[in-house]
Amino acid sequence: MKGLPMGLQDAGASGAPSPAAARCSGAQTWGAGWRSPQDEARLIEGVDYCWRFFVGEAEAQKAVRKLVAILEAEGVPYAIIGALALNEYGLRRVTVDVDVLMREDDLLEFKRRHLGQGYAERVAGTGKLVDTELGVHVDVLSAGRFPGDDKPKPIAFPDPTTTAIRGAPFALLPLPRFIEIKLASGMVAPHRLKDLADVQELIRSARLPAELADELDPWVRGKFVELWDAVHRAEAEDPF
Repeated sequence: MKGLPMGLQDAGASGAPSPAAARCSGAQTWGAGWRSPQDEARLIEGVDYCWRFFVGEAEAQKAVRKLVAILEAEGVPYAIIGALALNEYGLRRVTVDVDVLMREDDLLEFKRRHLGQGYAERVAGTGKLVDTELGVHVDVLSAGRFPGDDKPKPIAFPDPTTTAIRGAPFALLPLPRFIEIKLASGMVAPHRLKDLADVQELIRSARLPAELADELDPWVRGKFVELWDAVHRAEAEDPF
């Protein structure tokens, strides 16, 4: 398996044969059967990507480094959001794409300069782009629009010009602003329920304090408190 340590490719830590070798030998002493070669290949590919992600060499990480270098060189305000940002806030999660916040005018200028030069539109006239060199989706969210369903609400994507916190490896939103857009998205869009799960897991993994609710817009504050309570109630009641 390309990219993985040799011990994960062909044998376990004890030197035992891999599952593929065991299947070829006809060993069928336990289990309900074997996955198909296609299923195995898909799993191997996914594990290989995860390994490369956590050593910083996955395609999404290469794509964000490339994008950030362009934006910084051109003086374009931005903030990385989505799963790449979650990793910086304290939740380890793999992702295959790049989400970035920009002003609409800056998005239009970026497309004027770079479409056909390493980037293309996945959907014409939108911020849904693709890094054509790395094959990574780049989703640009425009400041002033609304999370989740894009319908007006008290929470909008903030302007990175005045909100972003700059530094290595890329500019981020302050944590309260990031949590606000995650909560607002998950609260109104059934297809974005994972945004609520991201906040819940971030509460758990980064040990976010209950007092963080005081820094959030009242429109999402109750949902944060609900998720915080759920995390700590589960920790107290978990039988495992």
